[in-house]
Amino acid sequence: MKPTLFLVMDMENDLVAADGFSAESYGRQVADRGVLSHTAAAIAGARTAGAKIGFVRVGFSADYRECPVSSPIFSGARKNGIFKLGTWGTEVHAAVAPAEGDFDIVKHRVSPFYATSLDAILRANRIERIVMAGVSTNGVVHSGAREAHDRDYEVVILEDCCAGVSAQEHEHALSCLQRFARIVTSSDFDWVS
Repeated sequence: MKPTLFLVMDMENDLVAADGFSAESYGRQVADRGVLSHTAAAIAGARTAGAKIGFVRVGFSADYRECPVSSPIFSGARKNGIFKLGTWGTEVHAAVAPAEGDFDIVKHRVSPFYATSLDAILRANRIERIVMAGVSTNGVVHSGAREAHDRDYEVVILEDCCAGVSAQEHEHALSCLQRFARIVTSSDFDWVS
């Protein structure tokens, strides 16, 4: 198998849980698309094949010192008290919970690369291929796929393991990403190839 890292991105309770902050938007799309069950199956396949697994979480200190005041995306975090590290909201959803030895990558922006440990993890493990799942498709997945592409990694997106705030946002993001990544369903992806 090609050295592979499966990145499960922003599947934290504030975004994807049925009783999380975003239950009526991302949570609904995640449930309707079966994202958590597809992702759990993909994690099992990745583990069996021997791929490395990394969980990316957006989170801030209790005083939001890393949260950009001018950000249209993150300006509501402080106001609504979400994405606080050490709280239930920033824990990875139990349906796709990390195991011992998985990587925990905390980010303070949209990109999984910016000011995180991801680059060091990729280099230390001589990763050649990054497989991505995440919420949202037009946020962390879009940003991560473009950056991974430009860093010369092979990029695969498991489309049924992703969701946007709406079906339209999800589909639009995927149509843009076809130029940067191979887009497949989790059941069609062969981890050992």
